[in-house]
Amino acid sequence: MNTEIDRSPYRVVRPYLPIADYALIGDCHSAALISRGGSIDWCCLPRFDSDSCFARLLDHEQGGFFVIAPRATARSSRRYVPGSMVLETTFETDTGTVRLTDFYAMRSGGRQNPRRELVRVIEAVHGVVPMQVHIAARLDFGAVKPWLDSVGDGDFLAVGSDTGLLFSGDVMLEQVDQHDLCASLVLQPGEVRYCSMQFVEPCELHEANDMLPRSGDLRDHLHETIEWWRAWSDKLSEPDHSGACVARSAVVLKALTYAPTGAIVAAPTTSLPEEEGGERNWDYRFSWIRDSVFTVRALSLLGLAGEADGFRRFIMRSAAGSAAQLQVLYGIDGKRRLTEVEIKHLSGWRHSKPVRIGNGAESQFQSDMYGLLLELAWRWASRGNRIDDAYWTFLVDLVDTAIAKWEVPDRGIWEVRGEPRDFVHSKVMCWAAINRGIALAEAQHLQAPLEHWYKVRAEIRHAVETRGVDPKGDHFVASFGSTHMDAALLLLPEVEFVAYDDPRMLRTLDAVRAELDTDGGLVLRYRVEDGMAGSEGVFLACTFWLVECLARGGRVQEARSVFDRVAACANDLGLFPEEFDPHAGEMLGNFPQGLSHLAHITAALALEAAEAAATPIS
Repeated sequence: MNTEIDRSPYRVVRPYLPIADYALIGDCHSAALISRGGSIDWCCLPRFDSDSCFARLLDHEQGGFFVIAPRATARSSRRYVPGSMVLETTFETDTGTVRLTDFYAMRSGGRQNPRRELVRVIEAVHGVVPMQVHIAARLDFGAVKPWLDSVGDGDFLAVGSDTGLLFSGDVMLEQVDQHDLCASLVLQPGEVRYCSMQFVEPCELHEANDMLPRSGDLRDHLHETIEWWRAWSDKLSEPDHSGACVARSAVVLKALTYAPTGAIVAAPTTSLPEEEGGERNWDYRFSWIRDSVFTVRALSLLGLAGEADGFRRFIMRSAAGSAAQLQVLYGIDGKRRLTEVEIKHLSGWRHSKPVRIGNGAESQFQSDMYGLLLELAWRWASRGNRIDDAYWTFLVDLVDTAIAKWEVPDRGIWEVRGEPRDFVHSKVMCWAAINRGIALAEAQHLQAPLEHWYKVRAEIRHAVETRGVDPKGDHFVASFGSTHMDAALLLLPEVEFVAYDDPRMLRTLDAVRAELDTDGGLVLRYRVEDGMAGSEGVFLACTFWLVECLARGGRVQEARSVFDRVAACANDLGLFPEEFDPHAGEMLGNFPQGLSHLAHITAALALEAAEAAATPIS
């Protein structure tokens, strides 16, 4: 792909690249998105939920960027160093080839003491390629143009609001106006240059000179980072799959984990729209109970139980051990108040407004969260862990709250902003909370009002099987009294409410496809009114859920067909968005989306097992 670069001033000519053009790098504290053309167009430091310092992704004129690219028109290709979050982009021009390597520096002990350093390495592979560097930091979501202060020979401190960025290395930066840094360089074959960006706390600004990397430091940081990621990836019990790589999805999920607390962000971005030009634009830089429990399940299937326990502790701490204080999502440090506001000065990706930070779903009631947390506890206990008294008190509180609230209409798994409804999935998850509570009590001989729990569990099942089915009783429906379908119904077998091969479930699969399938297996979440204007793309996680249901229900060839179709929605690096527009062939929604990646893992594992079982032994 060619990316045209205007020689002066240094800026990418074509605005608002497709979402698929971006790659993710991260350090389990923060993240950045880098385009094929070598431009960092989204970056929040020092945390996922911090204000952005580069946000051209959401406003081409005001958002800010950090580009390193050839001055001439170039063809680019890219890959991750295997098993890592280290990105390599190779530029080919008529005069030579240059490799750009981007990474967040990782190190042992970085959970509590991260480097907070993003490094860019320019290497001349062969020939001579004139290169350009242009840094236009725009702090506080583009609202603040920084003050620049020279702190060394070609090194600068960019300061504004509560953010300080130290740019250093052996690329000789020059201040070209009040707020931008630029450099021109021509590398000879084999020559390597390093450019580093470090986050500087306000209290550290006077120490910026002491933070400048020594000769060789950045090279060592690259090797250390690759080794860190490979050591983590080596723990994966990952078979070989076709389509986008399961191991890549696992690495992405690890990169979306906030190391200090164990929280898992839904995505590292905000306000990438579910419809181009639409208003369904949300901030996903927080930790949802739903997404995180699903992530824990996916990583556990790959042999990564440590992440599961980290999130279990995070939720107990954030909810203060009380079901009454539980909410749908939390900040990555456990913060509860995530007030949703609009950033009015940003135009949005392809002028999709509003741009939002915070998320109003924090105050919603979603009754599925009780079942999710009991499911988490049950899986944790199934790995041989003992439920202690404090944890059991919390779990009993969750079960009792599910019992008290199961009849209350809620906003459902999709957080609809219209009127609450009696969603079938929500009712089933209340059933699951009681069912797993009973299983834990019986398996570990824990005190619980089992007779009462048995009674209410049966009541919920009866309600779902009489009021949560279509008029003929053939299949489940989205909500009590509805005839419409909801892709969340594909999750019912996961909590053992119904078997994957139960005739009702197989008919539910067919009904989901009949109403929600839009393109060879790609399914919508739902089609009914949800309180918002506009429409949205197909939901990739739901399509992967369909694959898993088909595979485990014995429809293996059908599962393979759908899996290949949805796996093709990843970009060239194996990164999935939240949604996809099959007609335009473009990604939609926040990116990369953790829910899509975790569903990819579980679908791939289910399909592999089903195909192995269906293959005759020679």
